[in-house]
Amino acid sequence: MEQFKSGGGEHDNPIYDSTLDEPPLYEEADFSNEERRTVRPSVVSAFGHDTLDRVPNIDFYRNAGSVSGHRAVRPSLQELHDVFQKNGAISVPDTVVDGGEGSDGTPSDDVESAEPLDSNKGAVKFGWIRGVLVRCMLNIWGVMLFIRLSWVFGQAGWGLGIVVIALSCVVTTITCLSMSAICTNGVVRGGAYYLISRSLGPEFGGSIGLIFAFANAVAVAMYVVGFAETVVDLLKEHSAIMVDELNDIRIVGCITVVFLLAISVAGMEWEAKAQIVLLVILLVAIVNVFVGTFIPATDNKKSQGFFNYNSKIFLENFAPAFRDESFFSVFSIFFPAATGILAGANISGDLRDAQAAIPKGTLLAILITGVTYLAVALCVSATVVRDATGNITDIITSAIPCNGSAVAACELGYDFSSCHVETCKYGSMNNFQVMTMVSGFGPLIIAGTFSATLSSALASLVSAPKVFQALCKDNIYKALHFFAKGHGKNNEPIRGYILTFIISVAFILIGNLNTIAPIISNFFLASYALINFSCFHASYAKSPGWRPAYKYYNMWLSLVGALLCCGVMFVINWWAALITYAIEILLYIYVTVKKPDVNWGSSTQAVTFVSAVNNALSLSAIEDHVKNFRPQILALTGSARSRPALLDLAHSFSKNYGLCLTCEVFVGPRSEALEEMNTGIVKNKHWLRKTKRKAFYTAVVCNSFREGTETLLQATGLGRMKPNTLMIGFKGNWKTAGTEAVLSYVGVLHDAFDFEYGTMILRMNQGLDVSHIVEAEEECLKAAREQQALDNEMNGRKPKGMFRKSKKPSQQVLTTRLSVCSPSSPQVAKMNEKLLEASAQFNKKQPKGTIDVWWLFDDGGLTLLLPYILTTRKKWKDSKLRIFIAGQPGRTELDKQEMKLLLQKFRINCTDINVIDDIHVKPSSDSLKKLEDMIEPFRLHEGSKDIAQAEAMRKKHPWKITDEELETFEEKTNLQVRLNEVLQENSKSANLIIVSMPIARKGAVSDILYMAWLDILTKDLPPTILIRGNHKSVLTFYS
Repeated sequence: MEQFKSGGGEHDNPIYDSTLDEPPLYEEADFSNEERRTVRPSVVSAFGHDTLDRVPNIDFYRNAGSVSGHRAVRPSLQELHDVFQKNGAISVPDTVVDGGEGSDGTPSDDVESAEPLDSNKGAVKFGWIRGVLVRCMLNIWGVMLFIRLSWVFGQAGWGLGIVVIALSCVVTTITCLSMSAICTNGVVRGGAYYLISRSLGPEFGGSIGLIFAFANAVAVAMYVVGFAETVVDLLKEHSAIMVDELNDIRIVGCITVVFLLAISVAGMEWEAKAQIVLLVILLVAIVNVFVGTFIPATDNKKSQGFFNYNSKIFLENFAPAFRDESFFSVFSIFFPAATGILAGANISGDLRDAQAAIPKGTLLAILITGVTYLAVALCVSATVVRDATGNITDIITSAIPCNGSAVAACELGYDFSSCHVETCKYGSMNNFQVMTMVSGFGPLIIAGTFSATLSSALASLVSAPKVFQALCKDNIYKALHFFAKGHGKNNEPIRGYILTFIISVAFILIGNLNTIAPIISNFFLASYALINFSCFHASYAKSPGWRPAYKYYNMWLSLVGALLCCGVMFVINWWAALITYAIEILLYIYVTVKKPDVNWGSSTQAVTFVSAVNNALSLSAIEDHVKNFRPQILALTGSARSRPALLDLAHSFSKNYGLCLTCEVFVGPRSEALEEMNTGIVKNKHWLRKTKRKAFYTAVVCNSFREGTETLLQATGLGRMKPNTLMIGFKGNWKTAGTEAVLSYVGVLHDAFDFEYGTMILRMNQGLDVSHIVEAEEECLKAAREQQALDNEMNGRKPKGMFRKSKKPSQQVLTTRLSVCSPSSPQVAKMNEKLLEASAQFNKKQPKGTIDVWWLFDDGGLTLLLPYILTTRKKWKDSKLRIFIAGQPGRTELDKQEMKLLLQKFRINCTDINVIDDIHVKPSSDSLKKLEDMIEPFRLHEGSKDIAQAEAMRKKHPWKITDEELETFEEKTNLQVRLNEVLQENSKSANLIIVSMPIARKGAVSDILYMAWLDILTKDLPPTILIRGNHKSVLTFYS
């Protein structure tokens, strides 16, 4: 409940070493050793004198564990505030060498600023052209450009074909705008995973990151199989099949992926060079198509449907002519050709300036590729008819009228009307090699196809390990942490490359990826949808931390983009979309249950905060109603670990449905206790989170325990989210604690009644406070860590963790600390064992038994409601309620029936109702003797003195029990003694006893006598709670 802080009290900033700097005196001040303090130029030049304050600097905002190895440390507010008071005994270095660790236990990337150029010599960093533009263009341009684009426009016509391309570009452009906003709100590393996880949190990021990395790995197999199929077709034309078509695809595919892996493992520089070569080949192939449309068509090409530019062909190809297809099916076939916009973002860690490069490079890539797709498609639509026989003899020699669908070809002198009777092999609807026919030099198109497939495969082969490494570094999936390690100057994920290679080969061996292809497309689309939603969510939360440098975005446009992506997923393949969502939901649930220890300041947190504030404000506008009453517990536990039984029982009352506050009062001068309180807040919150106790920790520093508790009772809470019930442990050592401690303790109870709090006191025979055991355990752990640090230093290894900057601890210090861990005496050890066992009693399932409720006084129903709530919890479901009430002799049955009727109206079930009609009987002499012995040291015994002496004794010892007081309250005192006897008779075997708490009349009953009442009432019983409500109804039988 309270924590005393003695002497010393110097602040201990964990991130600076006071030995690294001199005291912060002004430049003119002389030191005793005639040395002058080194002046900090940046500060002196700004203000003309030296000061402990620091000027703004980017190094103050770096993450712990910065890859640069250093971060600047500004002095804390307490250090600045107390520096002169402490005679300049505080110093702060300009920088601290920080081997800080990330959530994964490995040095984390500094994502607050780009690496200094000289910090990692030899590392390859790309600009926006090579790093983003080239990669995105190569990934977007695929085999679709040369093999299926003409078919898409043949089916949809160039009218709807333009819509297909425009709609695809709209989706990718909106996604790019959202991505640009997110990636300019802070440096990004790790592509889609990083964008989503840092925006929406680890649950969304972890789920999409894994499937996105997997999708890229399988996409390698898809592109390589596409390349292998083209190679096998060439082999087939030249009768050079090695085994058979399927196995040849497997052989060529495996050889190709080994070659690509070698390029990737060789380093990003080699991979970038390979991409440039592939881009040149691809550009030449595209130009080759445009050139071919101007070369006069030969008779052979005319027979296959190519007639150079002709307005009649162009107009004929305007309208759609779907054959076994629809607009959406054609769109679903084309859309994967527009994906690949994340190729640059996926290697953001290798970009020189990712914030500038990603928006510029990606948007330009979408524009260039979109225009290219459109231009090539329109050129083909203006030069190639939909159907052609390929027979050069189908020339019209006589003047016959041209009608039907092949009018354009007829007017140009060719009769392709037979194509309406039987399927022809040529024309944009039938021949996938139209681009080869149209082009100026056919083999260049084959080279372009090779380039498109290999470049896409290479981009995916690089993206998958990079994204996977970023995911593994965050240690969201602990089993995958092995793949977090990087190698070489560029921190290459070699292990990730090998895993991607294995996955790719496995799917290449399938040979036919038609089934898996829709799922992969949906995986990418799910990533796009979440990127759009991330931008919308971050904007909607209106967090002050959402300040993207890129301003050309709109939150509602991002939401539309997210919905479009989800819609396209179902258009492409509905069952693949359902599988994608199912996998994502399962991974989301897994990460949510595991609760990774990371905090990235996600927009989910921001929205949760906004929602909580709005809900709290809404609640404040509603009057309290008895039906909605629930106990909101303020538990005076001290440190959260000090009284676990008290906290566990409080948590059982509130569970996840009410407020539970575990509170601590630090007693002492604020300057001395403040630092300890701030440290305690962090430790206790961490412990509550780690042990999954749904409670809030709060602490105050005051000059006395009662003053601190009074502050908590008045100021704790927010609106309706305010505690209404005080829970405190019984002060078992009240007889030896001293008068001031007893007065303070009872004063807290008076304050609770004054502020109309319901009040609970928990008593257990073994006691509640385990703080001495916790402190000894922490001291042992600290000593063990220091010993480990000492061993590391002696063995020549660099110390890690909290002792990496400490001086070598002396053996004497270690011996002193380790002595705490030595075994206690058998008696003390046994007591501690019993205490620990009792302290964990309410954190486990309770055995079959009863909760005995002694509802002696009507306090509004709190004494009855709280035990009922306990019976609704899993741990207490085997404990049944037994109700005990006081009754008058001769009307026991009537009292029992009245209580039974009342409980029925309250809809509270109990196994038994007992009416005790002999409470008024005088207690036994033995019991009274126990009370007399208990209060004897605190009695004044002024009755035998004369009036003057008695008055003097009262003034000298105003807190003692007078004879007059004992006589005045004899009946009430005897009642407490008698109640204990009755409790011993009826409830000795109960799991828990709940008794109405007696109230001490303020100013009439002394605090010592009141403590004696509470003590004698609950003495030698199972765990007992004294409860007194605030006499406002918390139960009702009205609907």
